[in-house]
Amino acid sequence: MSQAPMSDITQDDKLWAMLSYLIPVVAIVVLFMEDKKARPYVKFSAVQSLAATVVISVIAAVTFGCGAVLVFAQLYWAYQAYQGQDIRIPVVTDFIRNQGWA
Repeated sequence: MSQAPMSDITQDDKLWAMLSYLIPVVAIVVLFMEDKKARPYVKFSAVQSLAATVVISVIAAVTFGCGAVLVFAQLYWAYQAYQGQDIRIPVVTDFIRNQGWA
């Protein structure tokens, strides 16, 4: 996905992106669905939400659960995804773009 905001984001794309942030299993399902995986906004949101979930889980484990507060950040990202905004998570977004995953 490019840095410029996408203009062809449908309501369906926004819904799937939001669900990817709220329920990480949905992000995995999206990556197996060919029609959803072909949509750049949905694919980017699914990959980024999975990476963010892994990072948040590691932080929560290392801080003995105190990092679980970051789950509220996922709720905010889900809201932004439903609004069709380009979500930038400081380290995660750059990592997945440099890896070529999205």
